[in-house]
Amino acid sequence: MTDIRPIRKGEDEAVIALWTACGLTRPWNDPVADLTLAKGGATSAVLVAADDAGIGGTIMVGFDGHRGWVYYLAVDPGRRRTGLGRSLMAAAEDWLMVRGAPKLQLMVRSDNEAAMGFYQRLGLERQEVIVLGRRLDG
Repeated sequence: MTDIRPIRKGEDEAVIALWTACGLTRPWNDPVADLTLAKGGATSAVLVAADDAGIGGTIMVGFDGHRGWVYYLAVDPGRRRTGLGRSLMAAAEDWLMVRGAPKLQLMVRSDNEAAMGFYQRLGLERQEVIVLGRRLDG
């Protein structure tokens, strides 16, 4: 059974390897720095989907006091289309709702049609600022 929980000590390397395998890293964003900041923040978390086979997915979530944000949703390519991405998004939404976030937002690169389709199937909508979002307060 897959458990979705906060990242634990010693899992950074596996998480960054998954981000890299999923094409989420960019030369201008240091994934080690991103992960370190999110883990150390009072208003952010990195959640992992883990089981006996290892870490199969991740999601970074944060709340800026006005909006909840999602970053680094990654699902191992061999575990896609199993509901793991949907479960990680639900866990991020739960994390944000507990903290009173009224809205979830995320950014998708304009050429990532597969991600756009995934998020739209979850009920997120294109925003006028080219950011996807969904109300969490009702």
